[in-house]
Amino acid sequence: MAEKTRYTDEELEEFRQIINEKMALAKRDYEQMMRVLTNEDSNDVDDTSPTYKALEEGSATQSKEELISMAARQQKFIQGLKAALVRIENKTYGIDRITGKLIPKERLRAVPHATLSVESKLNQKK
Repeated sequence: MAEKTRYTDEELEEFRQIINEKMALAKRDYEQMMRVLTNEDSNDVDDTSPTYKALEEGSATQSKEELISMAARQQKFIQGLKAALVRIENKTYGIDRITGKLIPKERLRAVPHATLSVESKLNQKK
């Protein structure tokens, strides 16, 4: 029997569901981070407590930088998931972009936006 070169439509549909679930969670988390960054959810007293502001400014700046970094990573993750949905539509999802072989289902379930098998990823880092 010839080696399988792509996932079946049923398998692709399973991956689409996984991706859509992860996308919904990722978007929710991203929106929550953005609300925190823009102080939409805040009952903070930043503008009414100048005495403590100087002491906490460094900590707040670091937290904001970390949140910005996390939001950027989340946005990149969402873009990766969107690209995976395009690959599902094109029926090229789950194909290692270096070897052209199928990425194992276990990897795709864990990292649904993967474009490389673990082996290819390790070889790429060398």
